[in-house]
Amino acid sequence: MKVAGVLMAVMWAAGMLVWAQQESKSDTKSKIVALEQACNQAYKSADTKALGSLLDNGIVLVNDDGSVQTKAEFLASIKSSPSQAGSQEQQVVPESMSVHVFGNTAIATGVFRAKGVEGGKAYSRRERFIDTWVLKDGQWRCVGTDATPILH
Repeated sequence: MKVAGVLMAVMWAAGMLVWAQQESKSDTKSKIVALEQACNQAYKSADTKALGSLLDNGIVLVNDDGSVQTKAEFLASIKSSPSQAGSQEQQVVPESMSVHVFGNTAIATGVFRAKGVEGGKAYSRRERFIDTWVLKDGQWRCVGTDATPILH
């Protein structure tokens, strides 16, 4: 009888652990969605301080033209005025997003629509993105991002 009681207690504890992990995964997904929204807002308002706090120092940013930027290069490009850069993103609207959690790593994927002015000409394009987030020192930091134009 004692063995059955211990077995039941172990099964209950294992069930609670699985439930806690699922709850944690759900919380993490919500956090990552909120961080993605914070990144978009900071980008639209050219808030380099907010962006800098969300991006890891070693981040790899792959742009839609295939070029790669460091964190410093990306933040410097945000700081430059639209007249100097020749482009201005006026609207970035996420159309869809999903988050997959793998321990201390989360992958956010989705589609966004960007509207703006580049070289004096208005543009509107859709892009698919993938952002990689890692939990470092108790904080989620984006360590990699890529955007690919959707051509159809």
